[in-house]
Amino acid sequence: LPYAPASRVQIPSIEVDAPLVDVNLDPAGWIEAPPAQDPNLAGWYQNGIAPGQRGTAVVVGHVDNLAGPAVFYGLGSLKKGKQIEVARYDDRVAVFEVYGVEVFPKDDFPGPRVYGDTGYAELRVITCGGGYSKADGYDGNVVVFARLVETR
Repeated sequence: LPYAPASRVQIPSIEVDAPLVDVNLDPAGWIEAPPAQDPNLAGWYQNGIAPGQRGTAVVVGHVDNLAGPAVFYGLGSLKKGKQIEVARYDDRVAVFEVYGVEVFPKDDFPGPRVYGDTGYAELRVITCGGGYSKADGYDGNVVVFARLVETR
């Protein structure tokens, strides 16, 4: 598909249906999370690939906030073969099929593997995960790997 901004992400198998806001990089070079106060909000990294374009598009969201579970609370339970739909502002929908779900430590995050171009239209959906402490927060990230299987 040609470039078009992403507007919404749906993952029916874990009951996700959330609007997308544009996110950038934070001062440390990590992709920013969307505002935490809205638990049903995800972010699309706007300076990268649009969902459906050749390359790796990235969607991020919180696993929880101070009020409880957030948009990607169930992300770690997503199974291979399940679908993720990303609506775009050109009225197209990019449909991706999950082929992997992994947890990586934040201090050893494999950026090239997660964000690198595989030669296909791919999607990464990322949230916090792993162990948690009040002092440091989550020590890892859950990463879903998905490949484009349909457009409509």
